[in-house]
Parts: sequence; structure tokens; C-alpha cells
Amino acid sequence: MTLQNILSSMRRAVEKYGMIESGDAVAVGLSGGKDSLVLLKALSAFRRFSPAPFTLKAITIDMGIGNVDFEPLKAFCEEENVPYIIEKTDIGEIIFDVRKEKNPCSLCAKMRRGYLYAEARKRGCNKIALGHHYDDVIETILMGMLYGGQ
Repeated sequence: MTLQNILSSMRRAVEKYGMIESGDAVAVGLSGGKDSLVLLKALSAFRRFSPAPFTLKAITIDMGIGNVDFEPLKAFCEEENVPYIIEKTDIGEIIFDVRKEKNPCSLCAKMRRGYLYAEARKRGCNKIALGHHYDDVIETILMGMLYGGQ
């Protein structure tokens, strides 16, 4: 799939569902995975011809697990002319050291989203965009059914 195909689908969805309105400030949850990188690239391109002018910010939640090099993400955001924010958290310590979670996925996801929402609000963003695809949705549903949200 080309960027042109993605932009065409994005434009139709934005128009059909009123996802972006004039003056919106959209925070993209930037994990560094292909989904969030493509989403940021597409939104960055879309804002050039969108009938509703909007701003973008990219936010990465640093979970405090190991030494992660965010320089490539910073460079990508600079290339796209998108402000980049790294929110440092203690999610890793809470989940693995304090709570010693055996199945950390659900709690980790909730905590990351909570930090992302708070940071977006603090930065003046009124909308959040997350890069997910059908496999993510199916996996989330199955995990909820199998583990009961644990």
C-alpha cells in the first residue's frame, strides 16, 4: 500500500466521521512501531491539503525500561515538522518491580494510555490518534476473553 492509498482512505474516513475539525490539535501516540510511524507520516501529509487546518504533536511514553534511543524518532518528527515530546514515566518499575505482574499487558496498556492522555491535555491537544490495525483489535478482544481483562 502506498502513502497515496493511505491518504485517500484517511481523507474519506476523516470526512465521513468528522474526525478532524478546523483548529484541532492532534496528539499522535508515537511508539516507534510501523503503525504509529505510518500514522504520523500520513497525518503530516494530510494536514497540507486538509480542508480543516489542524496541528500535530507526537508523544512517546518512555516506560523507563532500559536505555531506549529515541533519537531516530526525534529525527523523523523533525523531518515531518512535528513537535516531539517524550514523557518519562515509571511504568516499568511499577509493573515489574513493585507489583511484580505476571500478565502485565493490560495494566501496562492502561497506564500508557493514561500518561498519553494526560500529556496530550497538558500540551493543548484535544484529539489523540493511535496507530492500530485489525490484528491489534482482534488480539485485544481475544486477550480480554481469555484473561478477563487481567
